Amino acid sequence: MGNSCVTGPGRPNQGQSQKGIYQKLIESPSSVAQTTPEAVQTISEPQQTTFKWRIDGFYSLVDKGEGWTYSRVFQIRGLNWYLKLNPRVTKNGDKEEYVSLKLEMAQPYVTSGTVVEASFKFLIYDQSCGNNHHEEHQVTHNFQRTSKTSGTSCMIPLTTLKKSSIFLVNNCCVFGVEFIRVAAAKSNDVEFIRVAGAKSNDVSETLFVEKINKTSSDPQVYNWNIDDFFLLKNPSNSPEFELCEHKWFIIIYPSGSENNGNYLSLFLGMKVPDTLHKNSGNLIEVSISIKSQETAKYRKLSGRCQFSKNSYRWGFDRFIPLEDFKDPSNGYLVKTKCCIEAQVAVIGSSEME
Repeated sequence: MGNSCVTGPGRPNQGQSQKGIYQKLIESPSSVAQTTPEAVQTISEPQQTTFKWRIDGFYSLVDKGEGWTYSRVFQIRGLNWYLKLNPRVTKNGDKEEYVSLKLEMAQPYVTSGTVVEASFKFLIYDQSCGNNHHEEHQVTHNFQRTSKTSGTSCMIPLTTLKKSSIFLVNNCCVFGVEFIRVAAAKSNDVEFIRVAGAKSNDVSETLFVEKINKTSSDPQVYNWNIDDFFLLKNPSNSPEFELCEHKWFIIIYPSGSENNGNYLSLFLGMKVPDTLHKNSGNLIEVSISIKSQETAKYRKLSGRCQFSKNSYRWGFDRFIPLEDFKDPSNGYLVKTKCCIEAQVAVIGSSEME
């Protein structure tokens, strides 16, 4: 079944109370404002508003199949974000594949009870005229603990992009997100504060995607056999292990991370080498699995993410409901024992500017 796509401006949020006290929680460090229901102050300090993401080796990413690839973490409006790209999204009832984008707020910046309202544009740049953006979709989304990712915006059919001489040049595409407004407030009976920023230097990243079976590494696997699940602390780390010439560890939250108490949370952490430059990163294809000890059944989640000095772990808050994990018929937890598998492959690198 295909994914649904947002192809235009986001729908206005409904059902929000207009009563209560205005409360500002997150903003540019240099911006401090007192607001009242009668007057909402606008902030216009110069700040970064756009993240530009250059994908060098776009066909290699397409060849890896359907799946979301994460940008490096970038900071705009005092908050940390990821831009996510999937070049092969299908809409419900449509066989056409679309190059699609999502925006995700990085943990732990969505605190309990906080809503961050953001209006932004997804962009594809026309490289024939100085990287002026040509295709754009405007979206509004309320980011919060239970909704940290915007809806899918299907930007352009993949077949159209492949034929384009302005969007795809020398196996390179340039995507981006431009922030129009960001505001954060407590979600209970609070009206949002409007924040407008004057443009300044933007953030940009170049991602180099390696060709399959050329310079990318073969996937390598580590199995963590846990003897007594019920003795684990929240969180607990696996022994350190080495795969693809990097050192890793698995992080498990037996009773869930943050407010995800009904789920098992799993993450993969990298021991980032001191030799890695602060502006450099590694694009890693990651799979984390919980294997049944009685059948061939397993629960597996995957993604393509970047590890760097300011982003050294990645994974899933809600990997599996604890009820399903502990269900004897699934075989994931047998008495006190379970097995967690991590598979990694280095498929590219990146540089921030």
